[in-house]
Amino acid sequence: MKNLLNLKLSLLLFLVVTTLSSCNNDDDAVYAPETIAEIASATPALSNLVAALDRAGLVETLDGPGQFTVFAPTNEAFQAFLSENNFATLNDVPVNVLTQVLLNHVVLGDNVSTSLSTGYVNTLATFGNTELNLSMFVNTAAGVELNGVSNVVTADIDATNGVVHIVDAVIGLPTVVTFALADPTFEILVAALTRESSFTFVNTLSTANGTNPAPFTVFAPTNNAFVDLLAELSLSSLADVPTDTLAATLAMHVVGGANVQASGLSDNMTVATLGGNIRANVTGGATLTDANERVSNIIFTNVQASNGVVHVINKVILPPL
Repeated sequence: MKNLLNLKLSLLLFLVVTTLSSCNNDDDAVYAPETIAEIASATPALSNLVAALDRAGLVETLDGPGQFTVFAPTNEAFQAFLSENNFATLNDVPVNVLTQVLLNHVVLGDNVSTSLSTGYVNTLATFGNTELNLSMFVNTAAGVELNGVSNVVTADIDATNGVVHIVDAVIGLPTVVTFALADPTFEILVAALTRESSFTFVNTLSTANGTNPAPFTVFAPTNNAFVDLLAELSLSSLADVPTDTLAATLAMHVVGGANVQASGLSDNMTVATLGGNIRANVTGGATLTDANERVSNIIFTNVQASNGVVHVINKVILPPL
């Protein structure tokens, strides 16, 4: 009888210890940071990001269902952003601006560093009052660089609802100039835009949306397009193009006052650029024809910036010769 009582007591003690252990494990599971929002809250270096998310009302978004890739700026990155934009504190940033800047750090899907490649992705930030998502240029040539301004310093922090990559700079809302500078495909275009001190193209194309002459539709020639143009004109370098001719040529690639997505182009459509009219066609592939009947193919579309949209073309558009 005594042995039976001892056995029962031992079993009871075992059950109590097991139950307590189970409860402790459950507590650990509840409070361990798992979602993107919880990981950010548990990371001291991201306290400014957490405060920004809270002010913008985005904590619940990054704490909920779905899969997100978040490029999370450090505290130092936020301080630099505030200083560069003349904000004394985070509370001085307008909520609508702060919201869009934060959404510009979020991409749908669980994109670990090994799945990222050089090219364009869409963020959750949007253009103006539309539902058009802004683009982001990812450059993986040496690490991971975003829009030419921010680098991943700590990658692949796994969360239950996606992944966090810590970055060293806030990724501001991109203009069409941002993409020209960030994407090596446009190195010669940038050289052309900045060749003369009298050119105002960069300042013009940096104009904020809603401010004349923004927004813009930019048809951006690739490096190869410029190389082919020099061969076509029997010139040895960009420096051989007369200033007036270069200015007139660049103007042929910009439409002011319109954010025309590829779906907005149609056959025999007259496109009024800052330098004159060209003609769009879409049957058999989107093309642009200049006044000299030279045809340029649109090879990549809808790179959406905060002040306009960029379409990549494979031939430089010329003014009437």
